[in-house]
Amino acid sequence: MSNFIVNIDESNAAQLLIDESHQRPVVVDFWADWCEPCKVLMPLLEKIATEYNGAFLLAKVNADQQQMITQQFGVRSLPTVMVIQNGQPVDGFAGAVPEGQVRQMLEKYLPKPWDGLLEMAREAMEGGDFTAALTPLRQAWEDSGHLLDITFNYARCLIECMRLDEAEAVLGEVRLADQDAVYEQLQAQLQIKREAAKSPEIEALEQKMAADPEDLDVRHQLAVQYTNAGQFREAMEQLVHILQRDLGHGDGATRKLLLDTIASLGKGDPLAAEYQRKLYSLLY
Repeated sequence: MSNFIVNIDESNAAQLLIDESHQRPVVVDFWADWCEPCKVLMPLLEKIATEYNGAFLLAKVNADQQQMITQQFGVRSLPTVMVIQNGQPVDGFAGAVPEGQVRQMLEKYLPKPWDGLLEMAREAMEGGDFTAALTPLRQAWEDSGHLLDITFNYARCLIECMRLDEAEAVLGEVRLADQDAVYEQLQAQLQIKREAAKSPEIEALEQKMAADPEDLDVRHQLAVQYTNAGQFREAMEQLVHILQRDLGHGDGATRKLLLDTIASLGKGDPLAAEYQRKLYSLLY
């Protein structure tokens, strides 16, 4: 069948129901041809097993053909589903139950779909490469429905990457009840980074721009400084402003800087996509 959906008989029962359960959870589906609810439940279990792609083994036992195995597990009605871990049944149900209930039971014993993304992000962050951690963390954050611990890790990564407005927006979603010491620490780091980002060069250029908002060369210089400080949104906002007034500014240098900044953020980055759309609307 596959490496995650198997039929069980006496020749493979010990290996696949007991030995395998020490490596990953084994979900055993006891069924029979005459059992109508079994015909509803089995495709559902197969769909979930395919979705998890080997995180658990779906072991199908035909109760009529494998009566010895069925008796050993004390099955009294069909369908019966059991979860086996480390050689022991740890959970289960009898009858055809709704998909949500099946998933709720399985989630207790299975790795989350975003665990692999978090591991990738953790390794990158431990190596000091917060930029590489950003994409898997963002995906995990979205896939998990903004779980609190992932929210905090994502915000921390955004802060380290100087994506301060985005970090502030992410932290802004945290409920009052969840604003603990970790939240306060991240807010403090955010403010420190904001202060540190205000270099003398940036402050001087901001003053020049305030004095003469139509000096496009000053805006370009400010965008370069913002980019160097990791303030990508601020940089790209200045570049778009320039291009709205002069599409060929700096013999194309401004457009090139915007393209380079978008590219540096990486494929799939929502900030990059936002400014890609803005540039596209200017060009076409």
